[in-house]
Amino acid sequence: MRDAVRQATLAELAEHGFRGLTVENVAARAGVHKTTVYRRWGSAEGLISDALELAGGEPWPIPDTGGVEGDLRGVVQLVRSGFADPELGPVSSAFVAAAVQSPEAARALHDFFAARHDQSAEVVRRAIVRGELPGGVDAREVIRVAVAPVYYRLFVAHEPVSEQDADRAADAALAAARAGVL
Repeated sequence: MRDAVRQATLAELAEHGFRGLTVENVAARAGVHKTTVYRRWGSAEGLISDALELAGGEPWPIPDTGGVEGDLRGVVQLVRSGFADPELGPVSSAFVAAAVQSPEAARALHDFFAARHDQSAEVVRRAIVRGELPGGVDAREVIRVAVAPVYYRLFVAHEPVSEQDADRAADAALAAARAGVL
């Protein structure tokens, strides 16, 4: 049942966004009674939190190109392409919108990002082992600095993010890491 409700939540988010997400519609789409959904998830925010919790535990395809530049660019391109994807993009954007409007969703999104950043930081940890970056580099911070421009362009400036924009963001984070700033 949890997976059916999660899939229904994701489908509703893709079609209607956070503002259009209702327990009733999720329950109908999942084929369960709305009181069951209310009892277990409580609200639309609870549905969002649960979907993000499940997503945070899913594996993230960490690039392994053999070098930190390609790996870091790969991580940022994964983020960019996720938002550009016709199916995943609207859902991902709805999660961000929900986090702006709901403290519960914001906590869930924070935890989701923490898990993704920790997984992605593997590219930086490998670079340290290979001697490409200094040992004192904060691997998670490199990831956060690398992906931040993607989120800024999408959700603050409302601009598209090209492959070149994503590569530039990765390169800037890499330069900062090599300079000892991160």
